[in-house]
Amino acid sequence: QVQLVESGGGSVQAGGSLRLSCAASGIVFSSGIMAWFRQAPGKEREGVARIGGPTDYIESVKGRFTISRDNAKKMVFLQMNSLKPEDTAMYYCAAWLRAGRIWSDDGAFQFWGQGTQVTVSS
Repeated sequence: QVQLVESGGGSVQAGGSLRLSCAASGIVFSSGIMAWFRQAPGKEREGVARIGGPTDYIESVKGRFTISRDNAKKMVFLQMNSLKPEDTAMYYCAAWLRAGRIWSDDGAFQFWGQGTQVTVSS
């Protein structure tokens, strides 16, 4: 049974930092593509960053967010710096990119965590 468990969310002021963690179990981790998505109220879920093969980010977080992984611990991280109010969202960890799908599309991944809330105040 695949499980993805996110942690590290919270409330910060603009300009602050948070580090999200995702613990994976039940999957072959080291060779898999992992990603972080987010969903703000009233908006569609969007891919934020991916790792495994090329690392990639959406334009709005480039230079501020860094995705990384620890294969030995089966964990993925998202370091978020210089946070902005528009970064406020539920953040989800995703694993196992479906064949032929663009990584940043909602539903592109087979497995999802329950999410961790990030709130950035101005």
